[in-house]
Amino acid sequence: MTTLTGAEPAARPADPETPRRPGRRWTRDSIETLALRVLRWVVIALLVLASVLPFYYMLMLSVRSIQDLLLDPGRIWVDPAKISLDAYRRVLRSVADGGQGFLTLIRNSLLVSVGTVIITLAASIPGAYAISRLAFRGRRQVSALFVGVYFFPSIIVAVPLFVLFARLGLRGSLFGLALVYVAHTIPVTIYMLRGYFDTIPVSLEEAALLDGCGRLGVIRRVSLPLAMPAVMATGLYVCMIAWNEFLFALLFLVQDRDRWTVSLGLAQLSGSIEVPTTVLMAGSVVLTIPIIALFFASERLLVEGLSAGAEKG
Repeated sequence: MTTLTGAEPAARPADPETPRRPGRRWTRDSIETLALRVLRWVVIALLVLASVLPFYYMLMLSVRSIQDLLLDPGRIWVDPAKISLDAYRRVLRSVADGGQGFLTLIRNSLLVSVGTVIITLAASIPGAYAISRLAFRGRRQVSALFVGVYFFPSIIVAVPLFVLFARLGLRGSLFGLALVYVAHTIPVTIYMLRGYFDTIPVSLEEAALLDGCGRLGVIRRVSLPLAMPAVMATGLYVCMIAWNEFLFALLFLVQDRDRWTVSLGLAQLSGSIEVPTTVLMAGSVVLTIPIIALFFASERLLVEGLSAGAEKG
């Protein structure tokens, strides 16, 4: 018997059924997925920077002294030991005491905004429900008309409203300004709430009618509780419009400073060469913070309401 010595053992043949582990192959789909994943965070970072940086710079300017600002206006940070609140004191102090009287302006804006929201929702809820549920001739045309009215620029309806309210004796009153905002916001709120009421199952209302509820009882006990997130979202939208609006406030309240809103007060600060930049920035912060706080406090209701209205049109 012959034996082979010093020879290497023969290699075992590869099993054809054993799969090989291929290396990572870059396909077009994987490259696009990775690029979009990176691009998404880049876009988010840029949007956050574009949104936060102006407000941050405005806040930094408002807490700096005017001497420090003149020496280095481009600096975006402030030494904590040099923070000054003199600009806020001047903005919030009454006009009689040498300030800008923004506490009175905030009170006026708050009254107008709350009044506008209450009156608008009181008129829009039954109107939107009627368009959504009741069958009448011209129902579709009425719904389209509300949207078409909202597309008109504010300057077109400003002059007729000014003449009408002047003849009614409502010019220069906060109640008259709230009514102007109601006339301006009702079309879009009815259209928005109509979409919300369309998402509520009709069977729930029919069951309530069989149980003896009238149409108003159905709205109060069934439809309105289910549409509450949508109603809150619509109310926040109207409140933001009434708080920031400038054109109608200028037309109706310009003669009486005690009835000005914060938008008019801020416009006066920006148009005066005697007002320091720090005071102007403090007024801008005072105008912006309430809306930001209101938005973040009700962000959940706002998102739920907008998503609910997007399910059906």
